[in-house]
Amino acid sequence: MKRIAIPVKDSKLSEYFSQCGYYEIFEIEDNNILSSNLEISPVKDIEKLSAWTESQGITDVIAHKMDKKTISLFSNLKVNLFIGITINSTSVLIEDYLNGRLKSNSAIIKEITA
Repeated sequence: MKRIAIPVKDSKLSEYFSQCGYYEIFEIEDNNILSSNLEISPVKDIEKLSAWTESQGITDVIAHKMDKKTISLFSNLKVNLFIGITINSTSVLIEDYLNGRLKSNSAIIKEITA
């Protein structure tokens, strides 16, 4: 089973992973959505946030932007990162994820890696 976290602000993908109102977490098995729930992280510090994400059993993260330190923290936890994703509703993003259509915006990737 996979647990995919999407940071949400104003009902869409948040610009930054740690600067959101809440996380929508989807449980996926055999490419089917078993459930989704909304979680508010009790922490904002990125190091504590990565530990919270790990405690939630998150296997994948869909994000618009992340700094290099955050990418490193999640990579060390072996969380699959989908970064540079264009801001959209969580329903569109999870459908794109399930159908293999989730694509990074190269301009955002260049900005992150600059």
